[in-house]
Amino acid sequence: MAEKEKKPQTPGKGAKPGAQPKKGSKQAAEPVQEQKSGRPKLNNAASARLRVRYFEQVRPALMKELNLANPMAAPRLEKVVVNMGVGEATQNAKILDPAVAELAQITGQKPIVTKAKKSIAAFKVREGMPIGAMVTLRGDRMYEFLDRLMNVALPRVRDFRGVSTKSFDGRGNYTLGVRDQLIFPEIDYSKVEKMKGMNITIVTTAKSDDEARALLRQMGMPFRAQ
Repeated sequence: MAEKEKKPQTPGKGAKPGAQPKKGSKQAAEPVQEQKSGRPKLNNAASARLRVRYFEQVRPALMKELNLANPMAAPRLEKVVVNMGVGEATQNAKILDPAVAELAQITGQKPIVTKAKKSIAAFKVREGMPIGAMVTLRGDRMYEFLDRLMNVALPRVRDFRGVSTKSFDGRGNYTLGVRDQLIFPEIDYSKVEKMKGMNITIVTTAKSDDEARALLRQMGMPFRAQ
């Protein structure tokens, strides 16, 4: 008689180390979640350097400076919005293409084209007309961009003496104006046809401008000496 075929063993209690768990089992990999302390389980290979610094150094320092007992109450970065306006696009829409390409190089994310919300006859602007480009950064891309901005781009500004400490909106958000895109090393000087300025808005969870100022100072923002 032919021997009965042996059934393949499925990984279970007696499974060998390294065996892949069944789909839907408790052993299956779970998504990264935040711990009770509010600190996410960071993957050192993928996490931005500034993000790791926030949880290891900045947040404890803020808790001490602001007299906070709960780590979750410490202010943190929420998002960064980079907006580049191109007024000449009202006359020639093709002028907007280089701006979109350069903003993508600077931020590492595909921008969206911003359009006019209302018509302004004096500037020959019609509602719905493309007038600029914008990128909203969150997570590791946000931290990585701010790291480059504070430590690489801003020090390249001619006669740089620091950024203003008063450019807050009263709700803990900070807006910084950049005159040209060439301060970012990602931009090739030989391929730039025209200088383009941009506004960089840093949105935080701070309840006041003083808390936001303390957060950005601890993160390494080069504020101008008073």
